[in-house]
Amino acid sequence: MSDLPTNASEEFKPQLRKDPILERWVIIADRGKRPTDFPPEEEDKGKFCPFDEGNEDRTPPEVYAVRPGGGGVNTPGWKVRVVPNMYPAVITEGDTTHHGIGLLDWTRGVGAHEVIIEHPDHKFSFARADVEHMLLIVETYIQRVKDLRGDKRFRHIIVFRNHRGAAGASLKHPHSQLIALSITPETVKQKLKAAREYYLRKERCIFCDLIEQEMRLPDRFIYANDDFVVLSPFAARFPYEVHIFPLQHCHDFTLMAEEQKRGFVDALQFVLRRYDGEMNDVPYNMMLQTAPNPIPRPGRPDYWGTIQCDYHWHVELLPRLTKPAGFEWGTGFYINTVLPEKAAEFLRTGAEIEDAATAQ
Repeated sequence: MSDLPTNASEEFKPQLRKDPILERWVIIADRGKRPTDFPPEEEDKGKFCPFDEGNEDRTPPEVYAVRPGGGGVNTPGWKVRVVPNMYPAVITEGDTTHHGIGLLDWTRGVGAHEVIIEHPDHKFSFARADVEHMLLIVETYIQRVKDLRGDKRFRHIIVFRNHRGAAGASLKHPHSQLIALSITPETVKQKLKAAREYYLRKERCIFCDLIEQEMRLPDRFIYANDDFVVLSPFAARFPYEVHIFPLQHCHDFTLMAEEQKRGFVDALQFVLRRYDGEMNDVPYNMMLQTAPNPIPRPGRPDYWGTIQCDYHWHVELLPRLTKPAGFEWGTGFYINTVLPEKAAEFLRTGAEIEDAATAQ
């Protein structure tokens, strides 16, 4: 750590940094990119939106809704609404038998793909919503994950949010998505493996140790309340990347107590208000990283034996100020053009950062 700057204004030379969980390498080539470099997105005034209240018949039939005033299914009066994706990445019908010919393995694309419509209002702000409505959205996430875990074909469920077109959102109406998969994604497996191996060596959670270490070193600390901490990752892949962790060890997002849900909303909105205000409503991806479906695995009775002790759920937020290109796709490395310590200082204080260079 002796080569790291002690504050964000010190001169910095490029580094290769290794992610302490995944052991993935990232090039930190600090170029002082300003967080307001991303232009605002054009308005979509007058365009038809199937997610607007009153257009319930223009979406697939809802699978879940928060409708306090009562009323029928697929009618107005809802606060949060969940529908199947009209163009799903996976489908619910079919079995998950694995097939293969030599080196080629395949199985049917079985799963569930849902859209969580977060508010009837097309201009709803996730960053600046009132806490009570945000709690309805969080509870919707929890209920949908719990429900889909009842299907033993689904091994992993991810909740994610693509904000603005540059981050992959095809519709501007505020919404999140959920995909249940019949396999465990490779990145998730790598995290599970790293967490399990660390726990077997030390009988401690690697995420808990990381949180404790980072909170002792103020360089990458951004924000904390009684239940959650916000950190700039040491080996951040993207400028102003942020991770949110519960301070109390827990492997499963769905196990949050009521007060913890409020702490989660507080921590999440702290970051998103920075992205929305100081960073010009930057496009971002939000990913909820929680434990996979704890169903028995054939031939691996010990697979989930320590997951309650070794895994630690968290949220990753990735602003889209840069795009992976040939180097990233060809090497698996990422190039981050903003020093994580500078990003943390900006997000922590809102202080402006000088544009030392803009060329990539």
